[in-house]
Amino acid sequence: MVLNYIWVAFFLAAFLVAVGKSVFFGDLGIWGQIMGASFTSAANAFEIALGLTGVLSLWMGLMKIGERAGVIQMFGRLISPLFSRLFPGIPKGHPAMGSIFMNVSANMLGLDNAATPLGLKAMQEMQELNEKKDTATDAMLMFLILNASGLCFIPIGIMMYRAQAGAANPTDVFLPILLATFISTFVGIVAMCVKQRIRLWDRVMLSWLGGLALIVSGIVWLFSTMSNEEVELYSGFVANLLLFSVIMLFVVSGLRRRVNMYDAFIEGAKEGFKTAVMIIPYLVAILVAIGMFRASGAMDVITDGMIACANFIGMDADWIEALPTALMKPLSGSGSRGMMVDLMNIHGADAFVSRVSAAIQGSTDTTFYILAVYFGSVGVVKTRYAVPYALLADVVGSISGIVAAYIFFH
Repeated sequence: MVLNYIWVAFFLAAFLVAVGKSVFFGDLGIWGQIMGASFTSAANAFEIALGLTGVLSLWMGLMKIGERAGVIQMFGRLISPLFSRLFPGIPKGHPAMGSIFMNVSANMLGLDNAATPLGLKAMQEMQELNEKKDTATDAMLMFLILNASGLCFIPIGIMMYRAQAGAANPTDVFLPILLATFISTFVGIVAMCVKQRIRLWDRVMLSWLGGLALIVSGIVWLFSTMSNEEVELYSGFVANLLLFSVIMLFVVSGLRRRVNMYDAFIEGAKEGFKTAVMIIPYLVAILVAIGMFRASGAMDVITDGMIACANFIGMDADWIEALPTALMKPLSGSGSRGMMVDLMNIHGADAFVSRVSAAIQGSTDTTFYILAVYFGSVGVVKTRYAVPYALLADVVGSISGIVAAYIFFH
């Protein structure tokens, strides 16, 4: 229901802003821009789904091999102590646990192309346990928060964009991003646990969350001792080595169990193709609404208002030019990324506002894209409280990114 209201609000806001521009500024061309954006966004939605088809087929095929070889179940048992508490609605040993683990691991390594199909596989397995097929379960909501908060240890993409923009030290945003995304995920998990009445003071929960905090602290310390070139080299090396090692684990385990891996791969790939087709209407719905909202200038109205308020109260406004990245991040990954790159082109990659934008970009994932794709892949239309809690993680992540940028760069 919340997503329905937000979707309608995008259209209403775009219409009202366009009326204002036509009446008060004589801008009659705005209507053509908005309608043009609707057609472009619809085409982009199809292209995204088409681009996902190959990746989904690949990874769902590999996941089917891992499932028949028993590796997914092994991963499920490995993280069962923590996930059995975060996902009490999923039976112990269920394949969904292993798929969730694989998805979260891929996100942590910054491997978005792998994370999405693994997440869709997890959603399909959770849907098998869902008695109300059109309504999100508690487990699905917790899973969505883990994805929307976007915990990422290795933000390879952002460092690549900074290098292309001529940054003297492309990796200098690594530590601010790591801190921001960890805080966002931590707050998201805690808030969802409180909502679902999951015991936070459980000894296993405390040890796992505390251990994660120690891992983050260790990574911060380790990379702070490396040169810029070493950070960029080893971060990408570790991420891709671990991922390929998992694929080899699937293959070796399949050989040991005498699994017909080719047939298993084809069966999984067919499921990936069907999933890619299923999400097209959901992507078209959300991306068209966002595209029209952006084309109308409604986003500019919001950011201009924020700048005026900051100037009025005498607040430091150095970060406000990066605000469009924060506002666009939940709506469109490509849109927020484009705004980050635009700031780098205007001010330079090493300007403070460009670094703030990069920290915000890496702090969370694209909430509405995740909602549309993940829920759409299993036909869930009643998302319950997914939107406000995911947006909470987004707000916390953006604020953390801004504060971290001030700590490291201002």
